[in-house]
Amino acid sequence: MRISDRYIGKQVLTGTLYAVMILGLVLVLGNLFKQIQPLLVDQKAPLGLVLRFVIGVLPLSLMYTIPWGFLTAVLLVFGRMSSSHEITSFRVGGLSLVRLSAPVFLIGALLSLLSLWLNMNVVPQAKASTRQLVYEQAVRDPGSLLKPGVVQGDFKGNGQELQKLLIEGKNGDWLQGFHFYVLPTAGIATNDKTYIHAARAALSVDTKKSQLRLKLEDAYFESRDAKGDVQMVFAGEAEPLVIDLKGVNEQRLRPRLMSNEQIRQAIATNPAMDLNTMLKLKSEIMSRFAFSLACLAFAFVGVPLGLQSHRKDTSWGLMISVLIGTGYFLITMLADQVKSGFGAACVLWAPNLLCVVIGLVLFRRVRFNR
Repeated sequence: MRISDRYIGKQVLTGTLYAVMILGLVLVLGNLFKQIQPLLVDQKAPLGLVLRFVIGVLPLSLMYTIPWGFLTAVLLVFGRMSSSHEITSFRVGGLSLVRLSAPVFLIGALLSLLSLWLNMNVVPQAKASTRQLVYEQAVRDPGSLLKPGVVQGDFKGNGQELQKLLIEGKNGDWLQGFHFYVLPTAGIATNDKTYIHAARAALSVDTKKSQLRLKLEDAYFESRDAKGDVQMVFAGEAEPLVIDLKGVNEQRLRPRLMSNEQIRQAIATNPAMDLNTMLKLKSEIMSRFAFSLACLAFAFVGVPLGLQSHRKDTSWGLMISVLIGTGYFLITMLADQVKSGFGAACVLWAPNLLCVVIGLVLFRRVRFNR
C-alpha cells in the first residue's frame, strides 16, 4: 500500500465518521424525533421508552447518513487537497488521478457492503422494533399515550373502519371528556358513522386479545346507518368499549418491516397474492440493493467535483453534497409512485447510473484540464 493510499484513505474515513455523526444527530435524528414528539414527549411517555426509540432509529439514520457523509467527506478532502496543491504534487510524483482515487473507491465499495447488510437485516428489524415500542407502551400504560386535546388513533376495526380518540383531560386513572369516532375508510361508499361521548372513561388492556377496553360513565352513543338514519342511546355506565390494537402490532406483509428472506418467503407461500402487493414486495428488495450502492456511485461523482474546488472553505463542498444527496434520495422515493416492475427498477437504479456516467465525464474533463 502506498503512502498516498494511507493518507487519502485515513482522511476520507475520518471525514466520513464525523459527517455521519453530525448528520445523524442534527438532521435525521432531529427530524425523526420531531415527528414523534407528540407521542413520546408531549404525552409524557416514560424516559426508558424515549431512549429505546432513539436507539431503535439509529440504524434507520445510517441508511442516509453513511452515503451522504461519505460524499461530503470525499468532496471536502479532495477540495482541500486541490486547493493546497497536494494533488499536483502527487501527480508530479507519477500518480494518476485514477490511482489517487483508488482508496476512495475501495472505501466506497466497503461502505456499500456495510449499507447492504444494514438495509437487508438491521434496518427492517429496527423499523419493526420501533413500531413494537408503541404497542408495548399502549399495553403497559395506555393512558400515557393520550394527550388532552389531540386526536389519537387511525386504529382499524374489524370492518377496516377508522377509529379515533379524543380526550379533554385526565384525573388520576380516569379520562375526562372522552370522545370516540368510528369513520368509514376512505374510498368506501358508506354513510355508516358512530360517535360516542362519555363524561369520563377508564382504560384497561386485554393482552391476550390485543384489545383496549374502556369503561364509560354518563355515556352517549350516536350512530348513523347507510340510509342516513340516526340512532341515539344514553347510558349511566357502559362497558366494555373495545378498540382493537392488532393493527398497531401487525407486521406481516409490511415490506419495510421484513427482511429479504421474509419477503421471499411471503411471495413463495402466497401464490394468490395480488399483483400490487407482490410489486411492492419485490420493489423493496430491489430498492435495498440499489440504495446500498449509493456510496460507490458517490465515489465516481465526488472525486472529480472535489478536484474542481479551489477554495479553502468548506461551503462549496457542503452545498454540492446537499444538492447531490437530496436529488439522489428524492429520485429513489419516486419509485413508490410507479405501478410497473420495470418502471420501478428504472427509477431505483437511475440515480446510481447517473452518478457513474456524470462522474466518468467529469473524470475525463479533470484529467485533461489539469
